[in-house]
Amino acid sequence: MSLYGVLRTGVSGMNAQSNKLGTVAENIQNASTTGYKRSSTEFSSLILSSGKGAYNSGAVTTTVRYSIADQGPISYTTSGSDLAISGNGFFVVSDGAGTPYLTRAGNFVVDGPTGNLYNAAGFKLMGYNLANGDPSVALNSLDGLEPVNISSMAMQARPSRSGTFTGNLPFDATAVTTTTPGAGGTTYTKKSSLVTYDNVGNKVKLDIYMTKIADADPLATPPTSGQWEVAVFDSDATPTLPGTPVPGATGTLTFDEMGQLMGAESLTFDIPDGQTGFTLSMKGMTQLAGEYDVKGTADGNAPTAVKGAEFGPDGTIFAVYEDGTRIKAYKIPLADVPSPDNLTPRAGNIYEASIESGGIQVGFAGQGGRGSIAVGALEQSNVDIGTELTAMIEAQTGYTANSKVFQTGSELLDVLMNLKR
Repeated sequence: MSLYGVLRTGVSGMNAQSNKLGTVAENIQNASTTGYKRSSTEFSSLILSSGKGAYNSGAVTTTVRYSIADQGPISYTTSGSDLAISGNGFFVVSDGAGTPYLTRAGNFVVDGPTGNLYNAAGFKLMGYNLANGDPSVALNSLDGLEPVNISSMAMQARPSRSGTFTGNLPFDATAVTTTTPGAGGTTYTKKSSLVTYDNVGNKVKLDIYMTKIADADPLATPPTSGQWEVAVFDSDATPTLPGTPVPGATGTLTFDEMGQLMGAESLTFDIPDGQTGFTLSMKGMTQLAGEYDVKGTADGNAPTAVKGAEFGPDGTIFAVYEDGTRIKAYKIPLADVPSPDNLTPRAGNIYEASIESGGIQVGFAGQGGRGSIAVGALEQSNVDIGTELTAMIEAQTGYTANSKVFQTGSELLDVLMNLKR
């Protein structure tokens, strides 16, 4: 074997052990980095052809592997914007230039000046805007994603589109034989009011007049226990009766012999200066021997400001308004690749897809083998300090031994050179 081969082998061994020490050092210093995935150095031999009478020493080469698919432990925090993925998948983030990357680091906070959500490495969380309804997701593309921006969830008003009015009407109420509010008269049995909202958030108070117009009719087919007329008025337009109901907002409620509503169960009309086709459901209304006891609801709200955001386990981000209203604002996707361990790491605990990893596929939590999102939690690094210290000792021992090989070869080479003198 050539002495130069011995020297080459010693240097190769020292370089290999140096690479191993490098990955061990990186793992140890990132043991507390959120979402960090450990790296390791794997050795493979490089054999040179040799004859029977002499050995031609080869070398050792190294390959760095990343345990990206290895789940780190989940720890819970006090921040509602901390997110952890339990299972497969990555958050999609972008840098200042808008270049998208993948990461498992979900320690997001709101940036005051911009309103964007940034993680500790300074990358923006990306999501689908739900302002126009459910997103159109391209399964193999990140198109359509935009930075999740809390400040964009500005003050807003929601017009009323539907409501409910239900409860019990008294069976023993006296039927009215004169004209009713629906026909422009002045007689009614009971009255309630319901607040709705027009297109810009102004309150529209609706007065709902209930007038019993028929007593029980056991000879009817089927038998009835009474009929009531319902008529809805704009309170501002009609402070006192007589008046004209909102167009389309009149109807007749007929109850069977058991006091249950039969026939039409809703009214559809336009809110003044508001939405067309507002539906007032009266499903479940009864006429029983009891008091007048009704309840009413309507959606919509007056202009109100955002006080914060809430994250759902499916990746939905809700804007929470001061009146308690929660509105879907964004939905966070989870991206994945066929071979996560072959992703290309970049500075900032992020990854890029490579030929070896396969292309990016986009979906949502719990779909297509993707994991779930834990809110108020972070994924810790998957580094085990004990394992790394053991690897460090092994690399140190190997480096020392290879340096001894190099030193011995160097000394033998000196002896050989001195023989020529």
